[in-house]
Amino acid sequence: MNSQLRINGDRLWQRLNEIAKIGATALGGCNRQALTDEDKQGRDLFIGWCKAAGCSVRVDEIGNIFVRRAGRSDSLPCVMTGSHLDTQPTGGKYDGVYGVLAGLEVLETLNDHNIETTNPLEVVVWTNEEGARFDMAMMGSAVWAGQMRLEDAYELADREGITVRDELARHGYIGEHPAKPHAVKAVFETHIEQGPVLEAANQVIGIVTGVQNMSRYRVVIHGTETHAGPAPMAMRHDPVMALASILPALYKMAERHGPDSRLTVGYLSASPGSSNTVPGEVELTVDIRHPQEQIYASMLDEFRAIVDDSCQARGLHVPVDCFFESPGVTFDAGCVEAVSESVSSLGYTADRIVSGAGHDACNVAAVAPTSMIFIPCEEGISHNELENIEASHSEAGANVLLLAMLKMAS
Repeated sequence: MNSQLRINGDRLWQRLNEIAKIGATALGGCNRQALTDEDKQGRDLFIGWCKAAGCSVRVDEIGNIFVRRAGRSDSLPCVMTGSHLDTQPTGGKYDGVYGVLAGLEVLETLNDHNIETTNPLEVVVWTNEEGARFDMAMMGSAVWAGQMRLEDAYELADREGITVRDELARHGYIGEHPAKPHAVKAVFETHIEQGPVLEAANQVIGIVTGVQNMSRYRVVIHGTETHAGPAPMAMRHDPVMALASILPALYKMAERHGPDSRLTVGYLSASPGSSNTVPGEVELTVDIRHPQEQIYASMLDEFRAIVDDSCQARGLHVPVDCFFESPGVTFDAGCVEAVSESVSSLGYTADRIVSGAGHDACNVAAVAPTSMIFIPCEEGISHNELENIEASHSEAGANVLLLAMLKMAS
């Protein structure tokens, strides 16, 4: 491993800012949701950079993009890195795209120094990581890793009824290659932390050892629409009355399970949405997370009991649908150690950390040795137009990635 080798931080930073112009929002963020026109523009720009760097590009059936730099023994398993280019509707400029462009910068740096690796290197762009437009986070990596059927992914539709298959076809991103794992020696995903831990501890790098358990639920409380004036409070079948008791109980439950518990109501809607009508239906999503499996399981049980008890007491029907689940992951010890050794060689300050957010690396870890590298983000803000990182940290994370990939590919 060449511990003196460094990436070109200025080139990486320039590209991060250039791709951020695609889907740029008024407050400085990005709206480049999966398989929109803006996502296609970002993909096309990235592929152009990769081809200019002399890399081959292939696209699989679910639209995942694989960029390959050949090794001396190109038949050997590749060393892979990458992340995603899609964003939240009011997302930031660095979530996902930083890991993609850090990977490309590794390949460019090796080109600049005429360094040939034994194993081939690949940079991947996973389709629909965010799950904002199509309600399945980490979709492309899930299909590739065998965690989701290709046909099920194709049939996912946005709120306008447009399917994943429709948009892949419209943009020309249904590739010829099977969406299945190929020979991979090691995988590293570089990402902003999306939390405040590294910044608060004044650490440059997070050596990610795993990801916590998480799942998302769609709760639909069915009541009876009626006029807001004549209907006495005690005689209503009002789903908002159930919601009023559910939410405080859920937040108290999360607090009771300690500081590592997470509970988020991310979507909330009452129908028909008239100020003069008692709603007939309330829909909400609930996201539950915890790093410890036993506590996480208890939180899930309590969540269902709280919802069921509150609705049954009011005679309301309440289907609860789990539309996303990602079990906790412990990353490969060898990959984690490669990151740790790279950090030591570079002299950066670092902490070992468990990710609070889900990443494509969770799916990839099921089929290949995997780990992650985090850099701090300002005040831990992410999934927000105000998301921000320091250029020096972006360079540091990519340097760690460079040495870790070289270690595995040499």
